[in-house]
Amino acid sequence: MCETMNDQNPRAGGLNKLWPDAYTALKDIVRDGMLLAIGGFGLCGIPEALILALRQTGIRNLTVASNNAGVDGWGLGLLLETHQIKKMIASYVGENAEFERQYLAGELDVEFCPQGTLAERMRAGGAGIPGFYTRTGVGTLVAEGKDHKEFDGVTYILERGIRADVALVKALKADTHGNLIYRRTARNFNPPAATCGKITVAEAEIVVEAGELDPDEIHTPGIFVHRLVHNPHPEKRIEKKTIREG
Repeated sequence: MCETMNDQNPRAGGLNKLWPDAYTALKDIVRDGMLLAIGGFGLCGIPEALILALRQTGIRNLTVASNNAGVDGWGLGLLLETHQIKKMIASYVGENAEFERQYLAGELDVEFCPQGTLAERMRAGGAGIPGFYTRTGVGTLVAEGKDHKEFDGVTYILERGIRADVALVKALKADTHGNLIYRRTARNFNPPAATCGKITVAEAEIVVEAGELDPDEIHTPGIFVHRLVHNPHPEKRIEKKTIREG
């Protein structure tokens, strides 16, 4: 059984980074107007408990960088319902009717970002790279207002790295030092989101003592993780359920 703790310095972290619950781990580090990076792909690998806790804090005017905005009634869709998100930086938003309604009504700002570009923007931010050039989006609405530059006769656009105030990620396994192991498809936006946060909070289904994880299996080293929450029974919903007749 892992002991929980309260970290007095969320940026420095401690050896034992496990907190009693998601709300306690977030309440003193989140505020109105923050930029958040949130891991997950669809509803796969999303930090369910942390999103619910974020809703409970009541903070507003958030800018959220995430692959998508969840679905109606789950994931980031919960924060859209309470109008806590003012801007989404996302790649795909086609599963959320409330997102569509708010966008068309002018209640929500949206920055569409190609999926690979979004992942690289997070990775770059975590690596201390302020920007990079890419061919993706050249000649489209994505390129409007961005610096264009030619390399070897080919046009590229400048994309800025993302450095989030707080990052929320989901892992399958973690140790009390914050080392993380993701499961399959959850190893998509969670690793770059974890590195681009000034403060990173992770939730994990399985938490073990330090030294019990194989170092060769660790995907995100604990140096990037400031706080950890144990969520042993996530709901793991899916976007759509298809049933074959007969």
